[in-house]
Amino acid sequence: MTQATAIIVGASSHLGRELVTQLTQEGTRVGLLVPEPELMTEFIQSLGGDIQVEALPITDPDGAMAAFESLWQRMGGAHLVLVNTGLNSYHPDLPWQIEADIIKVNVQGFALICNTAFRLLRQQGYGQLAAINSIAGQRGGPAVAYHASKAFAQNYLEGLSMHAQRLKLPITITDLQLGLLDKAAMQQSRFWLQPLPKVAAQILRALKKGKRRAYITRRWALVAWLIRILPEYIYNTRHWKKKGKH
Repeated sequence: MTQATAIIVGASSHLGRELVTQLTQEGTRVGLLVPEPELMTEFIQSLGGDIQVEALPITDPDGAMAAFESLWQRMGGAHLVLVNTGLNSYHPDLPWQIEADIIKVNVQGFALICNTAFRLLRQQGYGQLAAINSIAGQRGGPAVAYHASKAFAQNYLEGLSMHAQRLKLPITITDLQLGLLDKAAMQQSRFWLQPLPKVAAQILRALKKGKRRAYITRRWALVAWLIRILPEYIYNTRHWKKKGKH
């Protein structure tokens, strides 16, 4: 039986490392694209096995494409490409540089990686492209560029899925919609903030089932549904104070 292979784009986060750990424990051959490979050395050595690593300059389109293609060739292709990249930041003044950085990584960088992966999967003739997204893309929010970028990612993945169907390609596109974990962490909510091993396990389960979209963890599906149906005057709970008369 052919050994399963996976390329993880952006594996340096805590969730990314947990996914790599569980995949390698299952016997999957893994390749990693990370901004600073040297910071992953100790982690990779602790896992053992054959793990390929490539530096990913996500904000440099030509460099990022070359890095992905290089790792793809070294791996001999992949059954799964899992994209886990993204910036999130908020400042009440909405400084443009923060917005620009988020757009460059979450929109340009994300689209470039997904486009490159889809092209290589198409040449290979099969595979699965998945991305860790967020239910923040369901509506706008205070972190303006971040919410908008996640809506872009959701629609980009849907477009790739439609394209694969039109071409009758056996390529599965999976949109992994994570809950609002940052907000849950700030509120110290144990109910909404599940342990990383459980989050990673649900992600891998959804991938194996070939789901088009999955909410991680599953209880966030209800929140996503509520976010979508709430009228704006309820969804936007920030009431602006009226200026007093002078």
